[in-house]
Amino acid sequence: MALENLAIAFPDQSTAARQRLCRASFRHLGMTLVESALLLVADPGIMLSRVSVDGLEHLRAAAGTPGGILLLTGHFGNWELLGLAHILAGLPLAVVVRPLDSPLLNRLAERLRARTGAELIAKRRALPAVVDALRRGRMIGILLDQNASRAEGVFVPFFGRPTSTSRSLALLSLRTGRPIVPVFIHREPDGRHRIVVEAALGPPAAGSPDAAVVELTAQCAQRTEATIRRWPEQWFWLHRRWRTRPSAS
Repeated sequence: MALENLAIAFPDQSTAARQRLCRASFRHLGMTLVESALLLVADPGIMLSRVSVDGLEHLRAAAGTPGGILLLTGHFGNWELLGLAHILAGLPLAVVVRPLDSPLLNRLAERLRARTGAELIAKRRALPAVVDALRRGRMIGILLDQNASRAEGVFVPFFGRPTSTSRSLALLSLRTGRPIVPVFIHREPDGRHRIVVEAALGPPAAGSPDAAVVELTAQCAQRTEATIRRWPEQWFWLHRRWRTRPSAS
């Protein structure tokens, strides 16, 4: 699956180059699993000591008006550690999560996420809880890099092909007036982690609500793709990102 995804994302690379990238992604995933296991038992402060943040001024700017902030992120770097790092920003965090298919793994994930101090919001029927959390000044983290069903998503460019992407983050931003701030964490060569907070997405220029949703979702996909292209071995390639395809016309 990972090699199939890499062939879609990097068609100009040789098979050998994609195989090397695949191996590097599995090494990164292995380190992430070990770090996540440590986070279950170790002092969270020890893990935080290995994390630095660039771009906090973008969060401060977005927090300058009443209400919370919408965070765009994905299954990139050690995304579970990203949940803990809200402590460094000094702003409370809530994360929209989907229960894992395996009950055992889901219990472990819930334990792990509870240790980060972030508020957890179940993805199913999340809108009222998200709106309430925004009113309470929370940052709302939404991972927007996985396949969306035809009913949930809109097709926007991602690695050169139309890709079904959840419209949820764009809808929330348009309905609440809150900005979308991209935030991604990556592993550095020395094993430390760096969080990069980017400038908030610009307001859509489109006139109609539907077109505005597509435009904002496309911006989200562009920011996500740019991060993956910079550190491709740190994305979670074990997911059928391009499973939902546009209808044949």
